[in-house]
Amino acid sequence: MFMKFKSFIIELLKTVLTSIVIVFVLVHFILMPCMVQGSSMYPYLQNGDYGFSFIISKNLGIRRFDVAVIDIPDAEDKLLVKRVIGLPNEKITFIENKLYVNDEYVEEPFLSEDTLTKDFEVVLGEDEYFCMGDNRSVSRDSRYYGAFSRKDILSTKLFVIYPFKDFGMH
Repeated sequence: MFMKFKSFIIELLKTVLTSIVIVFVLVHFILMPCMVQGSSMYPYLQNGDYGFSFIISKNLGIRRFDVAVIDIPDAEDKLLVKRVIGLPNEKITFIENKLYVNDEYVEEPFLSEDTLTKDFEVVLGEDEYFCMGDNRSVSRDSRYYGAFSRKDILSTKLFVIYPFKDFGMH
């Protein structure tokens, strides 16, 4: 009887330790849980959307218009969910609500018709990414914090699991 109990405890400990290691690897190297806070990504993402963002996709390369989870140590919310607009060494210009990258017009099909972006221009450095919310009038983004470095961007792509009406890859 004691041997069966001892064997059960050993198997239970193995299962618990294996689970802890798997969760640790998943959350630190492959994907991270995150929740959209606020309306800065509206209408594409909603306040309270909960899902997983992919750390591994960041390591494969950050692309223009990726949804990114950004670490801001001094921010109230700690993590921001924004869209990558500008990549390293690019000139980003907004003129009359239109995006120009290195003086060439780039369409932003994810924006709603009534989104307004004030005119500005910024030139990015070697390791700088310019990120903005889709709801530009309320978003605190690179216009507020400045450009983000690659290390500030924790992950890209967002798979929303709740609420179910927003379920899917974003």
